[in-house]
Amino acid sequence: MLEGACLCGAARWQFDGDPGSATICNCTACRRYGVLWIYDWVDERVRVEGPLKAFARGTGLTFEFCPTCGNIVCWRGGDLHPGGRRRMAVNVRLADPDSVANLPVKRLDGLDTFDPLPSDGRTVRDMWF
Repeated sequence: MLEGACLCGAARWQFDGDPGSATICNCTACRRYGVLWIYDWVDERVRVEGPLKAFARGTGLTFEFCPTCGNIVCWRGGDLHPGGRRRMAVNVRLADPDSVANLPVKRLDGLDTFDPLPSDGRTVRDMWF
């Protein structure tokens, strides 16, 4: 079980199992927020608790942050997938560094093409600085 919490501790997430990798995206939002994401479906392997405020970016994503300390906690997809499932990601930078340090980092060109970029072999550990 991976866990993360915002700076003040009011908002928390849990991720059950191995997410496989974390994603870094170069879109305008992710670049500004400085986030690394791990993905699943709302209320399946990932759960978020605590007070959150939402910022909707068009109809595609809602970014959710702690209203007290401002940390970005997660995003939720705007579209429902088959079976009524909704995609979600949590900010792995809110986890204990040792628990996620070895996750490989996948790169996504969310700015221009929304295509994956070639791997450069980095892990979350390499992204802390």
